[in-house]
Order: sequence, then structure tokens, then C-alpha cells
Amino acid sequence: MRIFGITGYSGSGKTTLIERMLPQMIERGLRVSVLKHAHHDFDVDRPGKDSFRHRQAGASEVLLVNASRWVLMRELRGAPEPTLAECASRFSPCDLLLVEGFKREPIARLEVHRPAHGKPPLWPEQRQIVAVASDEAEPAGLPAGLRWLDLNDVPAIVAFILDHLQRTEEADAVV
Repeated sequence: MRIFGITGYSGSGKTTLIERMLPQMIERGLRVSVLKHAHHDFDVDRPGKDSFRHRQAGASEVLLVNASRWVLMRELRGAPEPTLAECASRFSPCDLLLVEGFKREPIARLEVHRPAHGKPPLWPEQRQIVAVASDEAEPAGLPAGLRWLDLNDVPAIVAFILDHLQRTEEADAVV
């Protein structure tokens, strides 16, 4: 499984970009999964439902199944948050795992940056960022090796990611 990250501030368009990239990656015959790290508390269950009541009563895990999907919910109950590697190991085999979040993990990533949001870019401080997708023109003075991409040119972004992963895989095979 190859892993590639998508990073950026909240509201920058990370989820929308992933949503637009997925069909193009799938059209290329890739099986793609997505891992989203949330910085806030969340629940996919609703109060009053059986599964919610089971978790509230103390179940460590609850597995919901129907003819269309299944979901496993695990309560950490004070245990440490799982690492990216631990989360990735739980996925079924796939060609590519796109990761939104886990900013501190040492994986190659693309930053979604919209200067109009008034937030500074992440790439100067995060060395694992190999490309920036933005809705503004490339600024002067980008470091060598950092690629600037048009946020609206999804085919070019997909091509860059897949090419980057291929080059990295080939370089790893040589070592």
C-alpha cells in the first residue's frame, strides 16, 4: 500500500480535492482508500440507537453490519490515539491510502493552500510537503523540488501524486 497525505488548514478545500481526485484515480484502475484524522470529538452513531447504547454501557467495540456496508467503532477509553501506521494496518488491501491529517507523520504530502484565507503556507515549516495546490499563481522563490500546482487542475494533481509515488517506489527499490 502506498501512502500519500493531503494537508492544509480547515476550510482550504482538502476534502473537496480528495472527492474530485478519487474518481480519476479509480478510472486509472486504482483501489483507493481514505484516512481522515479529526482534531475534534466526533461520533458516527446517534444517541438512542442500539449501537450507541452498547458503547455507552461499556462495550469496547461495536460492529454494525447490513447488506451495503459495515462499520467498526472502537472506544479508546483513555488508551493512546492510534498512530498512522496502526490505522493503515486496519485497511483492506488497496493501491493507495490518501491521508488527511496526521501532520506530524513523515509521509509525502500535498498542501492545499488558499492565500485568500489569510493563513500562512505550511510548506516552509513542513519538509514532507512535496507540492502545493493553490488557487493563486506560483510565488517567486519556491525551493527546488517543491511543485506548485493549480488547485483547479485535478488531472495534473492526480498525475503529480501518482508520478511522485512511482519515483519514490523506484528510488526505494534501488536502495
